[in-house]
Amino acid sequence: MLAIIDYGAGNLRNVAMAFRRLGVPATVTADPAQIARASSLVLPGVGSFGDAMANLRAHRLDAPLVAALRDGVPFLGICVGMQVLFEVGEEMGEHRGLGVLPGRVRRFDTGVTIPHMGWNQIRQTLSTPLWHDVPDGSYAYFVHSYFCDAADAGVIAARTDYGRDFVSAVVSGNIAAIQFHPEKSQDIGEQILRNFARMAGIATEAP
Repeated sequence: MLAIIDYGAGNLRNVAMAFRRLGVPATVTADPAQIARASSLVLPGVGSFGDAMANLRAHRLDAPLVAALRDGVPFLGICVGMQVLFEVGEEMGEHRGLGVLPGRVRRFDTGVTIPHMGWNQIRQTLSTPLWHDVPDGSYAYFVHSYFCDAADAGVIAARTDYGRDFVSAVVSGNIAAIQFHPEKSQDIGEQILRNFARMAGIATEAP
């Protein structure tokens, strides 16, 4: 079962529908027991780092999520779902993240329009099945004001430029995460979701 974690954020149904269009059954759930049993997990996210972590803890979803990640369950984080993997977020004060990956989530420098919203290029920096049939330099759709400052360069799978070079995707073992929104990124986003499903061992319809 692919479980899409519901912690009170928006856009969950759009992500679920995007998977279902690929023939991948997806369950939206806020049940810690379902998350603990899931064969693969997706954590979408909109809003702030601190609110996301507070909601995960309030719904008792943080512990089973971290346990699943450490047990090797395939995982895809999207936008704030990527950011909370890191140790600390600096949005409206400092907030402790899940701490699965080393690094901090920082605000973009002054001099650029915030949020970073719209289409931008993803430059692949790591060979990974997540990029199968995704041309290097493809455009994806972003909406965010903070970026992940990953301390381990070995997990960085893509970078994007917005006034500065920032990390737009990471891959580490069973964990994949992207700063952009695949459900809003048309054919490229669909291919990335298809690739994640295949990485997770879930059959999809033919491309």
